[in-house]
Amino acid sequence: MITRTMPARQVPPEQANPGQARPWQRLQAAAITDPEVLIRRLGLDPALLPAARRAAQLFRLRVPEGYLARMRPGDPNDPLLRQVLPLDAECHDVPGFVEDPVGDGAAMVAPGLLHKYRGRVLLVTTGACAVHCRYCFRRHFPYGEANPARGEWQAALDYIAGDDSIHEVILSGGDPLSLSDERLSGLAGVLGEIPHVRRLRVHSRQPVILPERVDEDLLAWLRPGRFQTVLVIHANHAREIHGPVREALARLARAGVGLLNQSVLLRGVNDDVDTLADLSETLSATGVMPYYLHQLDPVRGASHFQVDVDRALRLHHGLRARLPGYLVPRLVREIPGQDAKSPLSRDDSSSI
Repeated sequence: MITRTMPARQVPPEQANPGQARPWQRLQAAAITDPEVLIRRLGLDPALLPAARRAAQLFRLRVPEGYLARMRPGDPNDPLLRQVLPLDAECHDVPGFVEDPVGDGAAMVAPGLLHKYRGRVLLVTTGACAVHCRYCFRRHFPYGEANPARGEWQAALDYIAGDDSIHEVILSGGDPLSLSDERLSGLAGVLGEIPHVRRLRVHSRQPVILPERVDEDLLAWLRPGRFQTVLVIHANHAREIHGPVREALARLARAGVGLLNQSVLLRGVNDDVDTLADLSETLSATGVMPYYLHQLDPVRGASHFQVDVDRALRLHHGLRARLPGYLVPRLVREIPGQDAKSPLSRDDSSSI
């Protein structure tokens, strides 16, 4: 049943003041964006540069210094590097790999607001990220025309306020934690005024890529209040979770924020049982529950990361044999138009 309530009040615009940038904002702004710098800093073969430049013209490179420091110099197959290094494979069209692989366009009910599943909506808050993952399923998302930035959030807020079946709002992007805490706390405050919204979920790679992002200003608005707050981080490899990341996650846990992780199964990054098991154990040790292991969304430019269905199922079976059930993430794929994430099965082998 849909009922109309009073429109949500306007979120005040963010006041930009570069002189008052937080430490994490300065680090985010200083990220490496030139493939030549990335290749030179890691001591990689310069022959990689022409292809990296071509691919970066299609989808820009962005790597913060702190993430670069976790990579092995001289190793082009480093699993962290593989997630961010532009490759020539991105420049080739592959049948079945499309610009909108998960049906975001068809699910958009207001600028940036996606309503795919009953009881919850997803707000694409920004197109900005601290890192540009080369497998990103929204690398072609039309942020310029569909991003509900600043005052344009009003249509999304009115939609949420007008549908009392919506109990959870998911902040996504881009990366929502690329926005300032002033902006995010204002948005959370407005959502908190909508009686039927019970949970706020934030999907962010920032605590993993840029652990400095977890500061007191962030914790102040993320702490559970009128509604429950859940943070879904995104880590694909245990080496991403080093000391500063563990400390950041511990701060979030102490603040009462529920912590989950979702990964993407990526060829050459985490497509073996040892790596996946190590990731689950590392997450558990930091107070994060493994949540989803996603089959790669078939987005144009990312086909070289694909793991075939039979291998994915074998890997998941091996993970179940090694770990207690609560440490085994659900192996899923997203099918446009379906009312939930779909467990991966052998029947999917002909369609992926």
